[in-house]
Amino acid sequence: MSRRKTMGDEPVMEKAKDFSGAMKKLAAYFGEFKIQIVFVVLFAIGSTVFGIVGPKILGKATTELFQGLVKKIAGEGGIDFEKIAQILTGLFILYGVSAAMTFIQGILVTGIAQKMTYRLRREMSEKIHRLPMNYFDRQPHGEVLSRITNDVDTLSQSLNQSASQIISAVATILGVLIMMLSISPLMTVVSLSVLIFSMIIVSLVVGRSQKYFAQQQTHLGVINGQIEEIYGGQVIVKAFNQEKRVLEQFEKENATLYRSAWKSQFFSGMMMPIMQFVGNLGYVAVVILGGYLAIKKTIQVGDIQSFIQYVRQFTMPIQQVAQAATMIQSTAASAERIFEFLEEEEETETASLTVGSKTEPEREGEGAVTFEHVSFGYVEGQEIIHDFSVKIRPGQKVAIVGPTGAGKTTMVKLLMRFYDVTGGRILVDGKDIREMPRQELRQRFGMVLQDTWLFRGKIEENIRYGKLNASHEEVAEAAKAAHVHRFVKTLPGGYDMELNEEANNVSQGQKQLMTIARAILADPRILILDEATSSVDTRTEVQIQKAMANLMKGRTSFVIAHRLSTIRDADLILVMKDGDIVEQGDHTQLLEQNGFYAQLYQSQFHESIA
Repeated sequence: MSRRKTMGDEPVMEKAKDFSGAMKKLAAYFGEFKIQIVFVVLFAIGSTVFGIVGPKILGKATTELFQGLVKKIAGEGGIDFEKIAQILTGLFILYGVSAAMTFIQGILVTGIAQKMTYRLRREMSEKIHRLPMNYFDRQPHGEVLSRITNDVDTLSQSLNQSASQIISAVATILGVLIMMLSISPLMTVVSLSVLIFSMIIVSLVVGRSQKYFAQQQTHLGVINGQIEEIYGGQVIVKAFNQEKRVLEQFEKENATLYRSAWKSQFFSGMMMPIMQFVGNLGYVAVVILGGYLAIKKTIQVGDIQSFIQYVRQFTMPIQQVAQAATMIQSTAASAERIFEFLEEEEETETASLTVGSKTEPEREGEGAVTFEHVSFGYVEGQEIIHDFSVKIRPGQKVAIVGPTGAGKTTMVKLLMRFYDVTGGRILVDGKDIREMPRQELRQRFGMVLQDTWLFRGKIEENIRYGKLNASHEEVAEAAKAAHVHRFVKTLPGGYDMELNEEANNVSQGQKQLMTIARAILADPRILILDEATSSVDTRTEVQIQKAMANLMKGRTSFVIAHRLSTIRDADLILVMKDGDIVEQGDHTQLLEQNGFYAQLYQSQFHESIA
């Protein structure tokens, strides 16, 4: 299946949807609702049967009234109102039972649809946490959100509406057909001829509209991706005066969505007028033929009324099926996108947590990390890490430096198993990390990244994210160690202050301090600091460095830094260039070598002097 990209790319249409495959997968999800579905079918059939018998009984009342009038005119008697009242009372009871069954059926169908969409949302939410990082690298966020929200909502609405319609419609068609044949086979043949013509037209329209519904869902996902991307980068858009270009790109995609949506809704809207027109032709034919047969005394006058009602009841389910068919097209398109997401390749787990194992890794003797001839590339055949080897003892402070694109952050991603190495291996405490469950491995690490991430909620909740069972006192102590406590107390509400969705009601530096406090609270054995102090001022940086120095005592630490002045006290400095370690040693040793590190350091020193 072809993909569609985000802003600036030319729309690439997806191939024709696998309708039968998507519906088979969707049908499998109904397996847990077998009992409810059986009751839905029973109530649908019961409701239909009671509803179908009604016109036949009403026809008897009409016949009784007609014959009474004829007798009264002929002077042979009058209208038997008591008998008519009995007939109508029975009819009222039948319609009441039919309505009650329809009501119960609607409740059951709604329950099934909502439970299934609840299950799909839950599975999609769980799936997100099992997907590899490269999926999010290549997939627009808005596209993923569209599948979880728009596609699931479309599926829910169409199931809720079309499922009960189809069941009732099929039962109605069969029941009405039997009743029509019992009145007049000839009139039934005429009516069916008209209806067959209608079905041919409907099948042509549905076949034409299917691809437009698939296109509509695809373009909707793309435009959601654009909106999410533009909203998230609004500051950059305004800073570079790109509002006009962004609007042009949006208009382009919006116009494409408009065209596909217009075509799908146009064909959908065509079916009802066509069916009504053809249905009216059927009424005319039935009335003319029925009048002729009544004159010939082949049928009763009341039978004409009953038959017209049956024709109406017969055409209505056909119209419902036609309408449901358009919904099913949308259902299939949404279902395929949902199942495509659920069937994405997941992270392979080469080990599992031992039952009864400790939730926290053992502290003693941990922290040794070894890279043995590691190689890696995000794209197959394009390596960016070549034969990387180094041994790090427990408790060492290791700095990784080098120019942009040297592979510094990539090494951290490999260490955390966000990606698996393509060659060699990484050992933590002598054990290959691919033989460790990711959950167990990541419990050993604490991370502070250059890009801060805080969720909407209280400041205390954000800091406590590092240790969910931490007390307020522990949170406050971590905040003090990260030099965040003082300014938090000055905020309205203090630790109970609510951060907004973008956490932009505090400064970037304050956000960074909170993430550092979160890492301190987690108290891990191995720390990863990726430009952790890049967003704070010089004075705060000095304070954080002191706090980090105390925190890193006895713990293995990986520090990625561009400002080399911040890592002069590192036990080991790894100098990377083009995916390889070109130099290693402490600050003094590397300066004495007068190599690549010395050049980097001197260039920064001269820049600071300038």
